[in-house]
Amino acid sequence: MGTRIQVQLLLARDWNITPGNRFPVLYLLDGLRAEDGESGWTKDAGAQGFYADKNVTVALPVGGGSSYYTDWRRPDNGKNYRWETFLIRELPPLLEKDWRGSSVRGMAGLSMGGSAAMTLIGRNPDFARFAASYSGLLTTTTLGMPQAIRYSMRDADGYDSDAMWGPITDAEWGTHDPYALAEHLKGVSLYVSSGSGLVGVGGIPPGIPGVSTTFTGTALELLARISSTQFVAKLNKLSIPVQVNYRPSGTHSWPYWDFEMRQSWPQAAAALGVEAAKPECASDGAILPVALAKSWLGECVTPEFAVASGAAQDFKGGRVFWSQAGGAHAVGGMIGGAYEGAAGPTGALGFPISDESPISNGVRQNFQHGFIEFRDGKAEIHAS
Repeated sequence: MGTRIQVQLLLARDWNITPGNRFPVLYLLDGLRAEDGESGWTKDAGAQGFYADKNVTVALPVGGGSSYYTDWRRPDNGKNYRWETFLIRELPPLLEKDWRGSSVRGMAGLSMGGSAAMTLIGRNPDFARFAASYSGLLTTTTLGMPQAIRYSMRDADGYDSDAMWGPITDAEWGTHDPYALAEHLKGVSLYVSSGSGLVGVGGIPPGIPGVSTTFTGTALELLARISSTQFVAKLNKLSIPVQVNYRPSGTHSWPYWDFEMRQSWPQAAAALGVEAAKPECASDGAILPVALAKSWLGECVTPEFAVASGAAQDFKGGRVFWSQAGGAHAVGGMIGGAYEGAAGPTGALGFPISDESPISNGVRQNFQHGFIEFRDGKAEIHAS
């Protein structure tokens, strides 16, 4: 795409404790209004906490608003979208080479991302074993759908759908239609859900019972329900199994997508060949007081394990390291991510020798051979 593309990674639960293992990769795709700074799955939903004890690596592409994660015919709004090329051909080798990802994959998404999950797997049938759509538009060519997609893209980011697949009468729309690609989804574990457009526990009515505060969201969810029903009917006609959840309430909004992410996990885990629940674990020794004192760590997700010349234990919110030189200290957040990227205690920094401490516009943590500062939204590593 001629630019840097950010991908957030939520590493598999046992990524640290079993450094020789490879792990399945679950791609989580964002919606029509995807932002360039952070995936909505971590910004607006609870993906980071939910997958902390799951034994898959979750890849969250950042950006791609209104892209439908496809290869566009021409640039628009200053973007040269080639998302299918990136996700299917460029990113997987990097995850396998540098992050111990395996060739076992799943793909799930909300709204635009749900449409794309079914489209990308339909166009690349051997890519994934699991595909999920939460409120996705699963027909792109039936009556009114091209016009709805065109309007929503223009409304969200000012993009022209002609730059994506050409005029709405162009055959390219059909080659990116999940409904038309349904026969290529045989053998893939499929999950489809949508709300009804009515407010449930995750919505706040504007004084009219059952009506969402986001009227565009209500309309989009109704379209998602209609198109999902048509898509599922096609799968049934082809005798392709699919898990379907049509909710009695739910608008086009994050509380419902967060809920469906959690509901679909047992099916995703089975398809990807990992256990749905985490094993038992507990803390003791020098790590226990740190785990009790740092409530943000949450519960443990692994037992204690040896690393370099010390020990470590992983928690939902971060990690605790112990070394003879520095004692036990917790590492998490953006500093934890930078530390992981620098190979942790086996890298140039060595073990932590202090907790995080405040500095101007951020925080700092000291290590045996340097420090990491997080300020003004950026983590910087300083190794001696």
